[in-house]
Amino acid sequence: MQISYKPLWHTLLECGMTKEDLRVKANLTTNAVANMGKDQNISMSTLVRICEALQCNVSSVIEIKDFSQCRSQETTLELDQLSDAPMVTIAAANEAKEKYSPRLVSLFSGCGGMDVGFEKAGFTRVWANDFDADAQAVFKLNLGEIDGRDITTVPVEDIPDCDIITAGFPCQPFSNAGNRRGVYDKRGGLYLECLRIIENKKPRVVLFENVKGLLSSKHQNGEKLIDVISEDLEKIGYSVTYKVVNASDYGVPQNRERMILIAFHNELGKIFEFPPIQTDKSHLTLRYVLDIPKDAPNQSYWPYSPQAQNMIEKIPEGGSWKDIPYEDLTPRFQRIRDDMKRYHAPKFYRRFGRDEINGTITASAQPENCGITHPTENRRYTIREIARIQTFPDDFMFIDDSAKNIIAMYKVIGNAVPCHLAKVIAEAIYQQAFEEEAE
Repeated sequence: MQISYKPLWHTLLECGMTKEDLRVKANLTTNAVANMGKDQNISMSTLVRICEALQCNVSSVIEIKDFSQCRSQETTLELDQLSDAPMVTIAAANEAKEKYSPRLVSLFSGCGGMDVGFEKAGFTRVWANDFDADAQAVFKLNLGEIDGRDITTVPVEDIPDCDIITAGFPCQPFSNAGNRRGVYDKRGGLYLECLRIIENKKPRVVLFENVKGLLSSKHQNGEKLIDVISEDLEKIGYSVTYKVVNASDYGVPQNRERMILIAFHNELGKIFEFPPIQTDKSHLTLRYVLDIPKDAPNQSYWPYSPQAQNMIEKIPEGGSWKDIPYEDLTPRFQRIRDDMKRYHAPKFYRRFGRDEINGTITASAQPENCGITHPTENRRYTIREIARIQTFPDDFMFIDDSAKNIIAMYKVIGNAVPCHLAKVIAEAIYQQAFEEEAE
């Protein structure tokens, strides 16, 4: 059977679109576009996405030549009928995707942000692990069982076989907000535990998530740690790509930069392509995030200290400590104001406005180093508000029955991978690494 995409190119001309416009709108890989340029086969799911993006029939995308000579009794899809079918009927082909659910092993799972996103993208978690008791409690409340052992003590035999391993190993050793000890911090070497498990399980895909500070952290041998990690994965049969992504580029209402590393097993014969970024961020501002129903759970918050409360009450919406009159500053902040160049003009006590995208929600939730203050109310964001900024669904529950637990919830939410970012990356992984099984 010979396929031609001439109808597609005519359709694009009629729509005034380029191939790149189609790639972005239909969320295609550059390989898929290149294959169509060579009249090579594409997956049914890719075909469905093109038709949905262009709101057209299959006959407006492909032309099948010499079809009568290649028809077999085993053909499961009546392509001669499909070519004239309206888009609404061929969308049923997407149902095949739901029949194949890659097995996910989740390491350093935290409270489950990454897992929520991957489950929404069609993956099935078969095992999860995290050592933090607060994270475990939230994970169990919402997602089910999680192994709470120190990962260094877990035999690989206790971990099920899987198709993908995700790991957000501790980021504090590499964070700009920490002391940047990197691999010299005992937590910084935990990626070696990931490597131990990866080498044994040989999943098709590996995902590492960390702060962007990892890219400048050094290994004991003097090399960049990211190069060492990449080389270690390549030695055991993986092709690696990594990128610093801003969560707001993928639909998260937060400017949060993180390093995402994706490794495809060499048997796939390809390298992961990050999905196109979104340019319209108008709906990601706080105005749309903070419109929370009054009956939504977890609307408690952690009160500020008296000094912090005094500072916050003098900062206008959209401002920072720089808006506080000099005479109202504490001696420490007066010294900083006196020599802003020396202190690199820090934006302490940032208070984002309703028409801004919030900055990074951190685990410490301190007003001095992150935008954790409500735009119009003189308080920290509530647990539900920061959960929304991290794109947790409103029915994802947190534990706020005591002052200690309330503080702990800020930590576990701040440490989490935004659910929607995880979903977008997971969908791209599914499309590029598992779509054939869904056909």
